[in-house]
Amino acid sequence: MRLKHLFIALVLLPLSGCAWFSDLVYKVDIPQGNYIDEQQVEKLRVGMTKEQVKFVLGTPMVKNSFRDTTWYYVYRLKTGKGAEYNKRLIAKFDDQEKLASVEGDYELSPEFSTPIGS
Repeated sequence: MRLKHLFIALVLLPLSGCAWFSDLVYKVDIPQGNYIDEQQVEKLRVGMTKEQVKFVLGTPMVKNSFRDTTWYYVYRLKTGKGAEYNKRLIAKFDDQEKLASVEGDYELSPEFSTPIGS
């Protein structure tokens, strides 16, 4: 009986050691959503049309289904090492479908309040 338990332990021991080598295995980074850099955000100006915002930032990840006045740009990166990187940008439009405000994790340029064409 004792020999049987020793045999089972010797068979299962190498299988439990696989977790020790997990750092040696390559894991892929998983990016999801809209990657937006600071240069794109610096181009935004109050009064831009939806088409202009879409040209600068791309298609939003989520739009408000009932009133198309809020666009959500979300980006998430999960690295192979387990670190997570999250960014978001929310663009709000007024009743004339012009960009009214921007919120999120990005620094707006000082010229954001200067309308296009001024």
